[in-house]
Amino acid sequence: MITMSRSRALSLFVLLSCVTLGSPALGQPAGALGEDFIHRVRPGETLIELANRYTRNQSNWTRLQALNSVTAPEAMPIGLELHIPLSMIPVREAQATVVHVSGQAALDGKAPQPGTLVSEGSTLETAPNGFVTLELADGSKLTLPSNGAVELTRLRQFEGTALTDSIVNVRRGGVESTVAPSGSGVGRFEIRTPVAVTGVRGTRFRVQSGDHGVHSEVLEGSVRLQPHAPGATPPAKPVAVNGGYGAAVGADGSVSGVRALLAAPQLGDPVRVGGAWTSAFAPVPGAQSYLVRVSRDADGALPVSSASFPGNDIRFSAPGPGTFYVSVRAVDNLGLNGQDSVQTFEGANMLLTSFGLSVGSGTGGLVTLTAY
Repeated sequence: MITMSRSRALSLFVLLSCVTLGSPALGQPAGALGEDFIHRVRPGETLIELANRYTRNQSNWTRLQALNSVTAPEAMPIGLELHIPLSMIPVREAQATVVHVSGQAALDGKAPQPGTLVSEGSTLETAPNGFVTLELADGSKLTLPSNGAVELTRLRQFEGTALTDSIVNVRRGGVESTVAPSGSGVGRFEIRTPVAVTGVRGTRFRVQSGDHGVHSEVLEGSVRLQPHAPGATPPAKPVAVNGGYGAAVGADGSVSGVRALLAAPQLGDPVRVGGAWTSAFAPVPGAQSYLVRVSRDADGALPVSSASFPGNDIRFSAPGPGTFYVSVRAVDNLGLNGQDSVQTFEGANMLLTSFGLSVGSGTGGLVTLTAY
C-alpha cells in the first residue's frame, strides 16, 4: 500500500491544479485589518500555495490553518477571508515618487520637485496654496491638498509580490487617494489620524482630519474605519464604509453613523465672467457649502487650486494656458464631501515675449491677459 505525508499530498494537489487549470488564478488581496493581512480565497487556491506566496515559506501553511480554523486546506471555501499575520510576511524597502507639485510645499523642510524620491519616515507639508501628489511603488496615488501635513510612517513592499505596505499619519488636513489602480489588490494601506484608522481594500477615498475629528469618504471600493477614542483600549469595533458612503468620527472617537454622500451637482458648461469662469447648477439638496477644485487632470490627482463657496454661485480660474478640469462637490451638515462633478475649461492666455517665453509678474506668478 502506497502512502504519502499530508505535506506531499498538498504539494501534489497544487501541481495538479496547475496542470488542470493552467496557471493558478490570481488571488484577491483585500488589505489589512489590525495586524493581519487579508486575502480573499479564489478557486483553486490552497494554503500551501498562499503560505509560499506571502510568507515565502510553504511550511507556514500549518500555522495559517490553525489561525484561520481551516478544516480542508487543500479545498478552502471560495471567498474565505484568510488572515495572514503581517509579522509573517517578509518585506523590502520601497519609495514613493513626487509626480505633481503646485504652489508651496515642503518635503523634510525642502521644496519637492516632480521626480523627487520619498523615503519612509519623511514628512510632507503643503502651504495654503500648495498641493502635492505622490505615486507609490504599486501605482497608488496619494494627494495632499492645501494646508496639510502627513508623515509617511511606513513605505514597504511584500517580497515576491507588487503589493505595498504603507502607513500614512495625518498630522493636519486631509489626503485623497487612488489605491491599487491596476486592480491587483492592496497589501496594507492605512491612513492614521488621532481618532481613527482608515484601512483600505482597493479604492478611491478621502480622509480629512481636524479639531472636529475625522471624515472618511469612499468614492469606489470600500474601507474599514477603526474609530478609537484618545487613550481608549481596546479601540472600538471597525465600521465598514462602502463606495458612495461616508462616516464622521468625532474628536472623542464616536461615530456619527454611515450615510450616503451627497449627489454630484449637475454642472452646466463653464462660461467666462470677467477674469474668471463660472458654471451654473441647481442647489444640491442637503448641501451646506460647495468645494470647487481646479486640476490639470480629470481624476483630480494634479490639483492647482481649491476654494469653498456657501452657495452655488461659484468662480474659478487656471494658472496658465491649456485645458483644465474643474470639479465641484457638495458638503453636508457633518462636513462630509459628496460626489464630484467635473467639467473642462481653458486656462488663461499668457503674456509672451518675442521669444515665446512667459512674462513673470515679479511676485512668483505669470502675467495673464485678462481680456482672453
